[in-house]
Amino acid sequence: MASLVTTSDGEHLANPRHLAATADRLATAQRDLARNKRGSKRRRKAVARVAALHAKVRRQRLDHAHKAALALVRGYDVIVHEDLRIANMTRSASGTIDAPGRNVAQKAGLNRSILDAGWGVFLTILAHKAESAGRELIAVDPRNTSRTCSRCGHVAKDNRLTQAEFACTACGHRAHADVNAATNILRAGLALRQAAQAA
Repeated sequence: MASLVTTSDGEHLANPRHLAATADRLATAQRDLARNKRGSKRRRKAVARVAALHAKVRRQRLDHAHKAALALVRGYDVIVHEDLRIANMTRSASGTIDAPGRNVAQKAGLNRSILDAGWGVFLTILAHKAESAGRELIAVDPRNTSRTCSRCGHVAKDNRLTQAEFACTACGHRAHADVNAATNILRAGLALRQAAQAA
């Protein structure tokens, strides 16, 4: 996930991956913590060091979310986003003893990446900022937004060649995959808005 947000105009707001940037220092601090004897003064210091690193990541993520949300609220009157169910997206793939999961390590890495992006925090902040600025915020169903061609409407799994590249198998339209999806999301949101106004 290179971008936290991609707009239909083709603008990308960076995903700084704060946890990934602190991962080595955090791993070292957690190893030190594991080595220390319970109840000791050194263990208390190690706990404080781990907590301080987590708090720093949390503050950085919050700060970035505020800045990204403010940029969107200042730039657009109507903001449409995917109605993400982050708890479902980050559900464990480990399975059970009877039915063990597949690709567990990859899924764990993806979950870590999703949580590091901080979409839940970002969407909450965006909702508050949009409301206080009098902007309209619309959430749409994310199904097939990245597989649908924004030009002809053809839906196919093969349309999305890679994480970043979209090429329609029907009309040949090529675009950045996230920009193509953002165009579909905006179109769906405006259709919902129009339907609500007509009702």
